[in-house]
Amino acid sequence: MVGLSESPTAQPVPIGAARPAWSAEADLVAVLVFVVAGRGTHHETVLLGALGTAWPFLVALVPGWALARAWRAPVCLWPTGVIVWLVTAAGGLALRGLTGGGLSGAFPLVTVLALGGLMVGWRAAVVLWHRFRR
Repeated sequence: MVGLSESPTAQPVPIGAARPAWSAEADLVAVLVFVVAGRGTHHETVLLGALGTAWPFLVALVPGWALARAWRAPVCLWPTGVIVWLVTAAGGLALRGLTGGGLSGAFPLVTVLALGGLMVGWRAAVVLWHRFRR
């Protein structure tokens, strides 16, 4: 796993930066940052309710990784980052709605934008860091 993907537009990232476990943890942290920031914005109890808010997105992260085959090129923006992001956001919103969680107002849009910024954003930061480090 020397590069980001087999795509001709992919930028190579050294193996150490593309470890699947590290990348999975980064996605998990991205979901948790989204939840904690959102709960804090609404002045809700962050620690007690965070898992209740996060679980649908954490569960959806698993099929996101599976569909993207993210372990093959975990830092790749396209298609890995985009697939993981969209499946996590859509799946998390669907699970939240099906289990009685709120989907009112701007929450779905904020969810998609925030998770996109975080999940694709950390990958972009890694790619840029390695590109300019040379």
